[in-house]
Amino acid sequence: MTLDRRTLLAAGLGAGLTAVGGAVAWAVLRQPADSDDLAVEDILNDPDQPVLGNPQGDVTVVEFFDYQCPYCKRGHPDLMAEVEADGNLRLLMKDWPIFGDASVLAAQLVLGGVADGTYLAAQSALMATPARLSEDDVRAVLTGAGLDPAAMLDAYRQNRQTWDGLMGRNSRQAAALGLQGTPAFIIGRSLYAGALDRDRLRRAIAEARGTA
Repeated sequence: MTLDRRTLLAAGLGAGLTAVGGAVAWAVLRQPADSDDLAVEDILNDPDQPVLGNPQGDVTVVEFFDYQCPYCKRGHPDLMAEVEADGNLRLLMKDWPIFGDASVLAAQLVLGGVADGTYLAAQSALMATPARLSEDDVRAVLTGAGLDPAAMLDAYRQNRQTWDGLMGRNSRQAAALGLQGTPAFIIGRSLYAGALDRDRLRRAIAEARGTA
């Protein structure tokens, strides 16, 4: 099963966008099987993407985000609280650094933290900051969290092909989905363009489970 912006529009889904709690939602399962622009499974199951929450969870939540996006940061505590409270959510935080060099550096350093198990701590520290960051701010925040930005950058460079490949795929996926900015979520098999508060997040998860 595949999806792309063109087939969304051709299927009438683009023209029939519905507001779900302030976010725009597309159903993504009803796509023709003859388009190979973007496979849903490529988004949900990229082998290089770090997985948070429950790796065996019954619902996958994907967020395309940037470390300088104020709406991403504002909603992050609710997202993480729901992942912990639910216990059965598989969370993919897809780096899409669209706000400049500091965003790229932040993504590189956090992905570098996968090697030594500091990925979540690094991500949490940066998501708790004010929206705009300089490259020096990124390093200072990570240092303040007890992490070593130089070691994280070295780890990123040692695995640069993997991480650059992952971020490149994330960017192509965002373009194919027609995303205009961050945040954007895929919950189950529906796409929500825009911020989701916790109530709307819960409703989207319930809909993905077929219990709403």
